[in-house]
Amino acid sequence: MQTIKQYLNQLVSQALGKVADISAANANVITASRPEFGDYQANGIMAIAKQMKTNPRELAIRVVAELDTVNEPLVASFKIAGPGFININLNSKALCERANLIRQENNPLISTAEQPSTIVIDFSSPNLAKEMHVGHLRGTIIGDCLARVLETKGHRIIRQNHVGDWGTQFGMLIAYLQEVSADTEELPTRLADLETFYRAAKERFDSDPSFAESARQSVVKLQSGDSVYLDIWKQFIEESLSHCEAIYSRLNVTLSRSDLCAESFYNKELEDIVNKLDNISLITVSDGAKCVFLPEFSGKDGTPLPTIIQKSDGGYLYATTDLAAARYRYQKLEADRALYVVDARQSLHFQQVFAVARKAEFVGPSLSLEHIAYGTMMGADGKPFKTRSGGIVKLKELLDEGVKRAFDLVTEKNPQLDETLRRQIAERTGIAAIKYADLSKNRTSDYIFEWSSMLSFDGNTAPYLMYAYARIRSILNKHEVKDNNYSITLLSSNEERNLLLKILQLSEIVDAVAADCYPNQLCNYLYELAGIFMRFYEACPILQAEGEVKISRLALAAFTAEALAQGLDLLGIEPLEQM
Repeated sequence: MQTIKQYLNQLVSQALGKVADISAANANVITASRPEFGDYQANGIMAIAKQMKTNPRELAIRVVAELDTVNEPLVASFKIAGPGFININLNSKALCERANLIRQENNPLISTAEQPSTIVIDFSSPNLAKEMHVGHLRGTIIGDCLARVLETKGHRIIRQNHVGDWGTQFGMLIAYLQEVSADTEELPTRLADLETFYRAAKERFDSDPSFAESARQSVVKLQSGDSVYLDIWKQFIEESLSHCEAIYSRLNVTLSRSDLCAESFYNKELEDIVNKLDNISLITVSDGAKCVFLPEFSGKDGTPLPTIIQKSDGGYLYATTDLAAARYRYQKLEADRALYVVDARQSLHFQQVFAVARKAEFVGPSLSLEHIAYGTMMGADGKPFKTRSGGIVKLKELLDEGVKRAFDLVTEKNPQLDETLRRQIAERTGIAAIKYADLSKNRTSDYIFEWSSMLSFDGNTAPYLMYAYARIRSILNKHEVKDNNYSITLLSSNEERNLLLKILQLSEIVDAVAADCYPNQLCNYLYELAGIFMRFYEACPILQAEGEVKISRLALAAFTAEALAQGLDLLGIEPLEQM
């Protein structure tokens, strides 16, 4: 089923094309920003009028005249406004029919794409040498949200967890382990705190030249395939992945072992990447390193910026691996889109990698390469979020703190609840609050992390939305309302009509997130939906209503709960029946 916006855009575009005698006219129908502008507004008349060199209002008059001959049941009226806008008011009866068709015939509230694509989403991708920290939160949950959204739209989603599992840091860790213990069976115990183990190894590496040389030799033995060193490396990876998977489980993130496609996966391809670049004369040797210089990349002083492919010592870099990954995703996975959910500070890196990949024809024009950049989580001091002592905050510790604060809040508000239930509510609410506080911000912006605001039951927060859902479910449970056994038949007030229209616009918002990859659009929608429901609940009594009015309002409440639940699920947030 098309969304209302898609249907109206097609309807008005056809009329505009017929009047203007243009085969590909776009009416550019948008959601009206103010009630006096109707429910939707077509604002593409001006562009076409300019193209035709005609008066836009006169063109709008002709378009509306054409539309009036169609007698479209969904539309109550088309009205011309300003220099040539067309305000569109919808028929309330048709809105009810559309809603009931969705609810009673199991049609999806969120429409699927007419032409599904294969989309690779590269997200989370922690360094397996140490535990996940707060810097991994945004990439993990933004990527998961986009995967959920695009999957719901019917696309074939290939998740790729491009973890860092190779390189000099593993030589350092292996050398340190061998120094402190000859018994590799003790490794899992020693790595219970990965961060502490890593810091100790790094201190030895930085302070002792002989240890540093031993670490470098360990890298050589590892990369040459020495079985002893590979076995130790595999234990590091296994222990590290266990830490990651525990985090993914708590975050309700849809990443599994089958989605793992680590740096080491591409090792065998790296020499070929360099050779192919060399064969087409893209390689330039600079200070012993093999680089690609493209004219579109230069520094402030105009000097060319290199994309370093291979270091002077023969080692490969992230760019080499990312080129191999891009080629694999195009040639083997046959992707139409490749989304890289990575920190905004890597923007230049991906611009260069994408440009080199296209120049070398590792990928074709059919593949859209997209860096889904995100900003930094900041502390109250406006600096990257850290512990009071200045250390990096482990993601596990952040989640634990969120759950603890949520438990204290739940206990304060509902001390009579059983402690087990309070802890269950706290676990889900605390994690949801952290995730939503992040996802509700524009992903390209830095944001200040504040416990007090994210756990508030007022404002655009997860607790507010979860409470709204729980409140609706409480009403429905009292009246034994199943998900679709009541129909929406009456929209006698603006509050009822506004609520229904907002619910039906969920699919339009999901389309926008699928196209532009900004989860905060969905968060804003859910917050507005919850607010509109609260206004409906206050203005339109449900419990005191009778007959058809009561049934219709209960059905409207159930439809709201469905929209909230689906929206929260796309964010990776599990709602609660009781709070």
